[in-house]
Amino acid sequence: MPVDTQQLLDAAEKLGKLVTEHPILGRYTDASRLLSADSEATRLLADMDREIQAVSQQEQQGVPPTPAQKQRLQSLQATLAGNLKVKNFTLAQYELTDLLRSISQSWQKPIAEVQKAASSKTAAAPAAPASKLVF
Repeated sequence: MPVDTQQLLDAAEKLGKLVTEHPILGRYTDASRLLSADSEATRLLADMDREIQAVSQQEQQGVPPTPAQKQRLQSLQATLAGNLKVKNFTLAQYELTDLLRSISQSWQKPIAEVQKAASSKTAAAPAAPASKLVF
């Protein structure tokens, strides 16, 4: 039985609501809130972002990062890696991304199978003769 667009949209909305009820999203939300409340961690993340942007802009202009910039990035990275709230957020972010990737692969799989079957039928079909137009 054919499915109409509204049925697909309704199913997608239901899936979205199910994701909001998954514990991984709760962990991500909690970790994000705790990270945002930590002024030291947010300052470190902002410093890291600024350093990365500065180095990226230099590299786009053909200027490699200086040893001082490399040292600063390594120092910021080590400090961030030691921050428990950053670790928790990073883990929760990874788990959520992995869940969303798995969901995406699940709904894409049957579509890919139909496309593969269709392309194999097209490849197996004999080529149509070229028409010859005479003027």
